[in-house]
Amino acid sequence: MKIFVDADACPVVKETEEVAAKYSVPVVLLCDTNHILQSAYSEVKIIGAGADAVDFALVNCCRSGDLVVTQDYGVAAMALGKKAYAIHQNGWQYTNENIERLLMERHLGKKARRASSKSHWKGPRKRSVEDNLQYQAKLEGLLKKIMEETDG
Repeated sequence: MKIFVDADACPVVKETEEVAAKYSVPVVLLCDTNHILQSAYSEVKIIGAGADAVDFALVNCCRSGDLVVTQDYGVAAMALGKKAYAIHQNGWQYTNENIERLLMERHLGKKARRASSKSHWKGPRKRSVEDNLQYQAKLEGLLKKIMEETDG
């Protein structure tokens, strides 16, 4: 089992590495040439820049039973299709039960943005320390669950 992180602008790389190190799970950070990362714990894979290049490389690397950290619903859907687990940077798990709804909401949001003459949409609120701690706790819980399922 490995943890694959869609690391372009991912705010929880450090938290992911801390949990992974606690359980001796390898981490692979995937980023494009615009977001070069370095890590003392993780393997870093730098993917050539291009639309969705990192996303497709991540999905090609992950296998059944791996864990993917991403905020991209499309990447999560493809990971689930490979029988991998997927978690959002806010700590909620993508599942076969919720992914279709999330993809539909993304589609409808994109459609609404295109139809609006408003050029600026308010972005997400700034991340807090509590957000990162919540993510870390959820990641650890999911990792324990995966390890129990694979051991049993």
